[in-house]
Amino acid sequence: MQIKPRQNLLEVWQAIGRHSFDGGEWDWGEWGGRSSVADAERLLCLMYPATTIAAFRLDDPDTTQSDVEWALRNAGDSTAIPGNLVKALTHFMEQHRGEESPTFAGGYYFEPEDPKQEITKEQRETGVVDAYSMSVTLCLATLGFLKVYRAKTKRASTLAQIDRLWEATSARLTAAMVSLLRSFTVNVVNVAGDQGQALTRLLGQGRLSPRQVQQRFQERFKQLRAVISESLILGLDAEVTDELRLENRMFECGWAWSLVQNAPTVDVEEDTAAAIGKQPEGVASPVPYLYFTVVALDGIPDLFSERTLVLGLLNPEQQKLADALRLRWEITQQYWSAVARFGDGTWPLEEIPWRTTLQQLESEYFSLSVASILVHDLVRRRATDDDLTRTVNVMERLAERGRITSGMTRDDPAIGLHNPGVTLPLLGSETLGPPMKWTMTDFSAQLLKRTIQLCSLSRNIASQDRLLQLAESILDHLWQRRLSEGEGVGLWDNVHAVYPESPVRQGPLSWSITERITECMVAAHGLYDQKPVRSPDLTALSGALISEAAHLFGREQMEQPAPALKSPQGEVIKAIEADLRRARRLAGDQPGTAYALALGVLSRLDSLARARGDAGPQGR
Repeated sequence: MQIKPRQNLLEVWQAIGRHSFDGGEWDWGEWGGRSSVADAERLLCLMYPATTIAAFRLDDPDTTQSDVEWALRNAGDSTAIPGNLVKALTHFMEQHRGEESPTFAGGYYFEPEDPKQEITKEQRETGVVDAYSMSVTLCLATLGFLKVYRAKTKRASTLAQIDRLWEATSARLTAAMVSLLRSFTVNVVNVAGDQGQALTRLLGQGRLSPRQVQQRFQERFKQLRAVISESLILGLDAEVTDELRLENRMFECGWAWSLVQNAPTVDVEEDTAAAIGKQPEGVASPVPYLYFTVVALDGIPDLFSERTLVLGLLNPEQQKLADALRLRWEITQQYWSAVARFGDGTWPLEEIPWRTTLQQLESEYFSLSVASILVHDLVRRRATDDDLTRTVNVMERLAERGRITSGMTRDDPAIGLHNPGVTLPLLGSETLGPPMKWTMTDFSAQLLKRTIQLCSLSRNIASQDRLLQLAESILDHLWQRRLSEGEGVGLWDNVHAVYPESPVRQGPLSWSITERITECMVAAHGLYDQKPVRSPDLTALSGALISEAAHLFGREQMEQPAPALKSPQGEVIKAIEADLRRARRLAGDQPGTAYALALGVLSRLDSLARARGDAGPQGR
């Protein structure tokens, strides 16, 4: 199906309106409140587009567009929708705050590794990086929404509620930022150990000896190692930075699944400390996970986006935390981008599937996670054509291996990528109860998101065309997976619809996939909002046509007496002049449009010449 971000977003909003609003009031339903991650994802399905795309704004009733209002008619009219969203957001902030501080519980997203065991209450209430990252995005969207809406309402009770929500949202944002800092980790490994050897094999790909890999690793990451050792003091164990300086060590960096064991507390000002409460003890083993690293990298850029800066959403203390997170964001991207493209020949990323170094887990999902970080880095530093072309190949192969663009075989193991999904053992969770796991079922949605991001980045016509076709195929696959019955009609996820051999899923609808598809539509809106890729060949041709058309138009005006302005011939001359002027203006950014306009001008000039019996140069 063609990517139609506006129409598709309106369909999603209409489905959310049916599901989550009852007579204008927000209805959390049976599963609401059981996971701060799911609740944040659910609200972001509305708040993220509403605060990112001008046409979907809900904070100013006077500018709410009619089709947007109609899609959310269950939430009330344009004047009622902002107030009802404030109530829902207020309830979220209250629901996910403990006696002392905001909470970021994984809730029912956590599962026991052994299905016969039951997770403890303390484990379900443990914070998770997904919740921290989602809260950063949701809180910034909420603060921006409130800043505009506050100026549009004069009701005292509403203004008081907005002020309370602002305070709670700002406190949650600070707590999420502190938690992200304390979840970042650098895992230093001995090259002679099991993990060091696994990392050596991954980077060498059988083409480089262990000694060559280690030597190149030390050279490639010398500067990055120095930056980590000297700069990452805030929220990082000092012993790690000392060990990192040793020459016989390799390392990985990124985010663990939760607060890291023995992670030092982050020093904040007295007022901030009172707002966010006591910083809890870490439980996660100090090991970076690819999945949680990608999740963190997705949320952190919102802290230094143009919208955040223009609206002034961060206070001085939060700005300090944002700077610390940005440093980790840049370091992590540089590290994994270099690892993905390590060596001179075939990239490690191109050897699908990727194998993790500590747990030795192997899956296309991990290849997609590394590719996602690479996409982040390519966007940051503007990629070369070679980097883009090779990354496009990886995306196409992942879609094929995930049976999104290729047919299934009997008992196809690729179905497991989507249902039941790829599981991650959460190291350190066993200290609070039975060992837990985290399941990722969003392979297709993540692949669509990275494909659209790459498409926005590509300025090569052939690569962009391949990416657009791939994105359309993935979207068609995902659109077929919408629920067709039950309370979540029009939302996700019915994997059984496209993979009949997969088991029918039980439990609540997937806000994770629904939110990610919403992100994809926002990204697609950004893609179509930018200028089209310019063809150098077409630019040259349009320039030549405009030049010829301008010359012939000058001859036409020279040889014919000036027509009356309101005569038919005068109207034709005016239209030719307007089209020629527009063609010249568009030639730089839209050479194809300029080409078409110039052709039209030439055609009309030829008609004028034939009308007076002018056969051109040969007839003179």
